[in-house]
Amino acid sequence: MYVSNIKLRNYRNYSNADINFGKNINIIYGDNAQGKTNILESIYLFATGKSHRTNKDKELIKFDHEYANLKINFYNKNGLNSGEMILDQNQKKRIKINTVPINRLGELMGFLNAVLFAPEDLNLIKEGPSQRRRFLDIFISQLRPNYFYNLQQYIKVLEQRNNLLKTINLQKSSQSRHMLQDTLSIWDEKLVEHGSNIMLNRTVFIKKLKEYAKKIHLNITQEMEQLEVEYLPNVKMNHMEDLTAIKDLFQKRLNEKKKKELNTGVTLIGPHRDDIHFVVNNMPVKNYGSQGQQRTVIFSLKMAQMEFMKEDLGEYPVLLLDDIMSELDHNRQDYIIRNISDKQVFITCTDIDRFEKDHNTTFFRIENGTVFEGG
Repeated sequence: MYVSNIKLRNYRNYSNADINFGKNINIIYGDNAQGKTNILESIYLFATGKSHRTNKDKELIKFDHEYANLKINFYNKNGLNSGEMILDQNQKKRIKINTVPINRLGELMGFLNAVLFAPEDLNLIKEGPSQRRRFLDIFISQLRPNYFYNLQQYIKVLEQRNNLLKTINLQKSSQSRHMLQDTLSIWDEKLVEHGSNIMLNRTVFIKKLKEYAKKIHLNITQEMEQLEVEYLPNVKMNHMEDLTAIKDLFQKRLNEKKKKELNTGVTLIGPHRDDIHFVVNNMPVKNYGSQGQQRTVIFSLKMAQMEFMKEDLGEYPVLLLDDIMSELDHNRQDYIIRNISDKQVFITCTDIDRFEKDHNTTFFRIENGTVFEGG
């Protein structure tokens, strides 16, 4: 899989850019704040439908403009594909896949596959569980669009159920409370249906991802460090690959917590409270790992994603490395350079001395939203 061309109009600091990429290594370099990351972000948009830097599409539109237009061409094992995205100040974004408009963001999932490694990915370890769930959700959604559907439905049901719990909690009359409580089972059923599918997919994916990550991490650290990736589901059971068993236990836990939920007005059970832990040599990386160890764990995780997706898709996804080369020591940098020759890779950096100028590498210099090809 490789991106051959992208066109950006009124996107971030680009007025009108038309860029043809190489099939292998693409080095995007220049001083800070010139627009290097914006190019990677635009590619990532076609993979996930969202920016990794903001939740607001309007922030992607060039200042003082009404809309932005992005077009992409890429090749996968089935041939040439095209995508178009229009971001508007006054409307929701419009997307076309191979000239056909799509109505739901879920239809974009699996269109272009990409793995992004950026400095803010350290938050996967440093921040709370929501960051780790988001990583997992984006990863699985690219490979299993139905997972994205279940996730969207679960979020909607969770919001409705929480609103109902709050409403019940505010009722002064016991009769009104009981009448509303009778409707809770409807939302319970939907919550269990979508939530159990989410947990099953997370279990299966982490089981395979952790094996890839462990091997890669051992290789990078010269077998000095053993990495374990642990899935910590909110609904804990021994048979997490049995959908019926997950549903039964999920429903049981909801029933056990119902009284407390009615008092707090919040759903206390479900995959919205799942977490992932990273452990190196039996020590939690979040609490005891150095910054270098934390970076290496994330790097191992991202490279594991690549291998997982290659096995699942039959081809590598596009790899986006946003300003991370300077953050890695020479061992990690060497590992990247040794292991990217058979993939399309985009690397943003300020210094290009580390990279050889050969037929496999294409250089782009960025200066204030203008692209100049050549190293």
